[in-house]
Amino acid sequence: MSNLVIVESPAKARTIQKYLGKDFSVIASMGHIRDLPKSKLGIDVENGFAPMYQEIKGKEELIAELKSAAEQADTVYLATDPDREGEAISWHLAYILGLSEKEKNRVTFNEITKSGVQNGMAAPREIDKDLVDAQQARRLLDRIVGYKLSPFLWKKVRRGLSAGRVQSVAVRLISDREEQIRKFKAEEYWTVDAKLKAKSSRKAFEAALALCDGAKIALANEQSANDVLKEIENAKWTVETVKKSVRRRQPAPPFITSTLQQEASRKLGFQPRRTMKVAQELYEGVDVADYGTVGLITYMRTDSLRISDEAAASAEQYIKTHYTEKYLPSSRRVYKSKKNAQDAHEAIRPSVPELTPDQVKSSLSAEQYKLYKLVWERFIASQMAACELETVSVDIAAGRYTFKANGYTVKFDGFTVLYEESREEGAEKATALPALNEGEELKKESVAANQHFTQPPARYSEASLIKALEENGIGRPSTYAPTISTIIDRGYVERSGKLLIPTSLGDTVTGLLKDQFKSIVDVKFTAGMEGGLDRVESGDQDWIKMLEEFYADFSATLSTAEKNMEGKRVKVPDEETDEVCELCGRKMVVKIGRFGKFLACPGYPECKNTKKIVQKTGGTCPKCGGEMLAKKSKKGRGFYGCGNYPNCDFMTWDKPLTEKCPKCGSGLFKKAGRYGGIRCHKEGCGYERTADKN
Repeated sequence: MSNLVIVESPAKARTIQKYLGKDFSVIASMGHIRDLPKSKLGIDVENGFAPMYQEIKGKEELIAELKSAAEQADTVYLATDPDREGEAISWHLAYILGLSEKEKNRVTFNEITKSGVQNGMAAPREIDKDLVDAQQARRLLDRIVGYKLSPFLWKKVRRGLSAGRVQSVAVRLISDREEQIRKFKAEEYWTVDAKLKAKSSRKAFEAALALCDGAKIALANEQSANDVLKEIENAKWTVETVKKSVRRRQPAPPFITSTLQQEASRKLGFQPRRTMKVAQELYEGVDVADYGTVGLITYMRTDSLRISDEAAASAEQYIKTHYTEKYLPSSRRVYKSKKNAQDAHEAIRPSVPELTPDQVKSSLSAEQYKLYKLVWERFIASQMAACELETVSVDIAAGRYTFKANGYTVKFDGFTVLYEESREEGAEKATALPALNEGEELKKESVAANQHFTQPPARYSEASLIKALEENGIGRPSTYAPTISTIIDRGYVERSGKLLIPTSLGDTVTGLLKDQFKSIVDVKFTAGMEGGLDRVESGDQDWIKMLEEFYADFSATLSTAEKNMEGKRVKVPDEETDEVCELCGRKMVVKIGRFGKFLACPGYPECKNTKKIVQKTGGTCPKCGGEMLAKKSKKGRGFYGCGNYPNCDFMTWDKPLTEKCPKCGSGLFKKAGRYGGIRCHKEGCGYERTADKN
């Protein structure tokens, strides 16, 4: 008897094949095999929104292979990913292969382990049509918005632009935040801060002015701060009250997709797309030395915090063995998922908790190890006892003024012995205080008045944008990473370090959409659409009716917008640079052409001067002595190349330095990585040294 199992990827196929043995043949569909046509809308909006699916070009040979394998097999199992997209792929496969929708041939694996695969194969079911309909509804909604709205932007702004149901809201969030920053007016305020010493301690601690005659005090200017300093110049500093309490810090729950992407960004510097790529590799399977092939983490597209009893028991056993029973909570931890979470599978956790990061390190790439370690430590810590802090809050009298100092000491480290969640920028930090007693007199080391200004709201980072999208109900776990990649790739947003800044194009398009298509970029409306898709998935809403209601309003809005904008075009403001046109003396501006950004003289057509945008590094080419420039590949990956290209073809991933080689005088380069070595690329030189950690 022959059994055929179809999955999406070759890596997943290889892992599952090892678990199922010779009676099974496992092959990959390489993702979707059927989709809407690229060249047209592909939806019959007049006849029940019937989608016009067609086989994806370039997959003809693969489809023929799948059909042949299915014809020869006694049983066909559809084992694509356990989410809406995976369910839709199985549905399309069933159609192409002539399988009945009523046949119990759909299997899912929350984890690619021997037991996970065996459990999945033991429970085949019918294709879940509600899940398929939810995916179809999302696909058709996004197609309608993209294919109807993009041509409008081409006519009114610039050819080649695109709009999207989720991407346009993401750009709006970033653009609105930038507008808040531009309009922000800093306000001055002052603080009075003291450094004090207790008799029992050599180390001074800090206290901040909080009250005057028992009421809160705010200092608006230097004069009011100096008045306080004069008044307390000769005051006695006395401990008024000491309040002690024990605070329990609970561990963070195991990861879901959004929190994994946020934490990987903050702790590892991974962009969301990179995080999901590495997570996919860990899920699909890795050859681990002395263990065999195993999927190291559970499915990574999830917003559920549920954990299986088996996994929780494994974590408990590990904690008991390596940290003793006092590091276990009094009862097993259960985390509640959000109301709109899809609870089809578990939180992201190690599929085999007994496999520690150290045990698998030699079998993983550097980035796989870092991400697995993050997932493993977060999961184990989530099942550990709370950290207990002994907090101290002290009021200190100086005349009629009261200063406050807060601190803590760790009474029991609990889960923090293994893992602590990264802190948001600007988070307050408390420090340890010396032992203080009420009525105790303190020695004043110094008192100073300090000027401050209120700060504008922070720009979004990729991590904080994902958090905002999740909190507002925009998109779902599978959409966060591609949404951010899309808005950057299409020039609506730029990265500045870890921060996201809207371009002139992004601001212009967002402004136009806010004026003419309020609902498309409205956060609440988009979140409501996500809720509708969830109701389709649960079988509580008809997907065709949902599309009809959306399209009626959308087509009317589009028609009105075209009338409002008849004969009008919106100009994208040019971004002025400090580069001066050598022909006419004007400051050059950034333009976007077929091949990306370039510099152009704003005096066109009188002055037609243009230049490439180059990012100088200060380094020199070891091959010809030319200037080294920072460049980007077609896929957007940064590298360094000689400015004399194409006459000189030298390129490297290593960062050029202004420092010269002490051996040959050529420019030096620093290898990638925080402590990457420094070396000379001059042929025949061979100079190399370790980098200074500072």
